[in-house]
Amino acid sequence: MRLSFFTLLALGCIIPTMLFAQTPVIDYHQHLFSPAAAALVTGDSSASGISASKLIALLDSAGIQRALVLSVAYTWGKASRAPVDNEYEHVKAENNWTAQQVAQYPDRLRAFCSFNPLKSYALKELTRCSKDPELHYGLKLHFGNSDVDLDNPNDVAQLREIFEAANRLRMPIVVHLHTSFDKDRRYGAYEARVFLNELLPAAPDVPVQIAHLAGSGGYDAPTDSALSVFTDAIARHDARMQNVWFDVATVVQPAMSPNELQHIATRIRQIGVGRVLYGSDAAASPATYPKAGWAAFRRLPLTEAEFSTIANNITPYMRDFPAR
Repeated sequence: MRLSFFTLLALGCIIPTMLFAQTPVIDYHQHLFSPAAAALVTGDSSASGISASKLIALLDSAGIQRALVLSVAYTWGKASRAPVDNEYEHVKAENNWTAQQVAQYPDRLRAFCSFNPLKSYALKELTRCSKDPELHYGLKLHFGNSDVDLDNPNDVAQLREIFEAANRLRMPIVVHLHTSFDKDRRYGAYEARVFLNELLPAAPDVPVQIAHLAGSGGYDAPTDSALSVFTDAIARHDARMQNVWFDVATVVQPAMSPNELQHIATRIRQIGVGRVLYGSDAAASPATYPKAGWAAFRRLPLTEAEFSTIANNITPYMRDFPAR
């Protein structure tokens, strides 16, 4: 007797391809480092940095088609480091170098510009980036590196100006929300509410990507406290969360227990897998290469269908690439 497709499916003889989690289409959290920026961060004057060609090779190894490259120009204005001479010139140079790198692979890479949003040149650099053919796609902000204190009304007011300007220029925002460890800034639910109440409303028309599931890599109690503010807002259909996405770069760590992994999976389901993005962070070591990052993320107790949805999520700012 000949069995139908649906009978075979019911018997488990056929498993639809769509139920298997494929390799992510896009890595939403990547960084390139110019040799100058690499030397600044590492203290090694011979550091070669991370080039676009190296990133492309790593993406190819992982089977990932494209990547969002977040400029590290903000690190030239790092608050916990001694100021550098001609800081703004270095910021511009890093953004320009990143633009030149991604321009070599227009069908694979897209760049967001960056800077310390509390600096006097912040709005000037945002405007300059908005006119650049490679940098106008969006803005990366790193609250920890820049020492944005969400408990300080003056910092929040300055950030609001940046968010309003990015919204006006139609530049999506990727934000590393966790505050500074070096400066021992408070971080948790209160700070997340400030972001929700004061900053998100200033950019209602552009997508906002919150990095590391609202943390800084790994997953600790302050991160969970902050993330709970957003999952609660999503649950009550808060309109301010309509354009908000979350990336999972370096969230899953090797030593995490099954209970920790289960909790992260629960939070991802509360966010909704349709707004969760894969990211692996800078390829500074094999542990953070795109392929290794995806393997680590796959440790979470999500279903194959959920992994597949995350792997295939495409945000508005990562569409419309040139045909390969």
